[in-house]
Amino acid sequence: MVINSLSIDVEEHFQVSGFEGVVDRETWDSQPSRVVDNTHRILRLLDEASVKATFFVLGWVAEREPALVRDISDAGHEIASHGYWHRLVYSQTPDEFREDVVRSIDVIERACGQRPTGYRAPSFSITEQSRWAWPILAELDMQFDSSVYPTNLRDRYGMGDANTRPHEVAENLWEIPMSVMRVARWNVPVAGGGYFRLYPFWITRSAVRRLNADGMPANVYLHPWEFDPDQPRVSGVGRGAAFRHYVNLGRTESRLRRMLAEFPFGTMRRAYADVLSSPRQAAAS
Repeated sequence: MVINSLSIDVEEHFQVSGFEGVVDRETWDSQPSRVVDNTHRILRLLDEASVKATFFVLGWVAEREPALVRDISDAGHEIASHGYWHRLVYSQTPDEFREDVVRSIDVIERACGQRPTGYRAPSFSITEQSRWAWPILAELDMQFDSSVYPTNLRDRYGMGDANTRPHEVAENLWEIPMSVMRVARWNVPVAGGGYFRLYPFWITRSAVRRLNADGMPANVYLHPWEFDPDQPRVSGVGRGAAFRHYVNLGRTESRLRRMLAEFPFGTMRRAYADVLSSPRQAAAS
């Protein structure tokens, strides 16, 4: 039986890359915070379904809401890093990237006592121009990365010729790519985020079934703000970014409930236990 992976990128609703041009980082502390309530909503849902997930926590959130990180960890979920400042990897220098990841590791570990050994780049921004990030993650004892979308259909991210299966990208560092489906000549993103909300549910279900039939877990990801249709609307955002962010927010929770009822899910370490099998990793799954 194939176990699919479920991951949650823990960030505030105003921290998405599509809002960078209108929400300055210097104003983040003055924005209405909703990440605690939204994440607890997810924790309750997962508890009801008896499912454990991987939570990629933004360091900025962990530093301000350490009790939330402890709640996630105490509930038995896997803790991983989403960086600190939610900056696109390819917009940073290698030194800036290292500093950002180290800072996230430090605040997350101080919050819950668990050192993260998994990483996901904001907006999947490890691309052809930022492959240099992998050796840095390996040097920081990260054991898996889940930052690559093997597609060329998006402008902000994507690596069209990337391996769609887990593969080693640096010494003892495995890349766990996001799920895509081959349609004609293209790898089409499926099973997470805006795609989870935009596609009719039957398409997502069919994609998961097809992946599982090929022996591959679906790599499903969501954000706490995607469970919050009542979140404040950010003004000044372009139509495209606004559509991607706000479309079908009211359907996320019911769709996830259906997904968890129909397919087996677990942490990334459990879903990819064939490659993430060291004693330290196994103990955290």
